[in-house]
Amino acid sequence: MDTNLHSPERRLIELRMEHADLNAMIDRAAQQTPVDELMMRRLKKRRLALRDEIARLELVLDPKEPA
Repeated sequence: MDTNLHSPERRLIELRMEHADLNAMIDRAAQQTPVDELMMRRLKKRRLALRDEIARLELVLDPKEPA
């Protein structure tokens, strides 16, 4: 059961949830006046890093080419 807590599949789910949370946070921050540009850049940079990590993990879990 302990290995299930650290499985790549679980990590992928956690990353997707964090990515969705960041999307919502960015949407809310964009509606504020004035917009905090520094915070927006940091949130978007983190979101992009998460997207890259999600893509990398998806390739590891489901490679397109046979091994």
